Amino acid sequence: MLLVKYIVIMLLCFVIISLFSGLYFLVKDKGQSNRTVNALTIRIGLSVVAIIIVLIAGATGILEMNPDPMTGQPTTASSGDVPQEDTQTPEESIFNSGGRRRVEEGS
Repeated sequence: MLLVKYIVIMLLCFVIISLFSGLYFLVKDKGQSNRTVNALTIRIGLSVVAIIIVLIAGATGILEMNPDPMTGQPTTASSGDVPQEDTQTPEESIFNSGGRRRVEEGS
C-alpha cells in the first residue's frame, strides 16, 4: 500500500517537472521547436498512468477509499451484509446524514 502511494507521488513530481520544463522550452524557444509539445505530451502520459494506477489500486483494495459522504459508511462492505446497530445520538445522525433530519413514526 505504501509503495503504491510513493509511486503515485513520484509520478506527480515528474508531472510537475515536465510541466515546468514545457514552460521553460516555451519561453526559450519561442515556438521554434517541438520541445514544448514533447514535454507536455510526457506530462499527459504520466498523468494518465497515475490515474490508472490509482483506479487499479482502489479496485483491488490496495488503497482504501473514503467513506460515502451521504451515508458515512465505507463504500465497500468489509463486514459483509450484516446490519449494524445504530448507536449514534440524534445530533450525530443529523451530522452524518448531510443535515437532513429523519422523521420517525410515532414521535
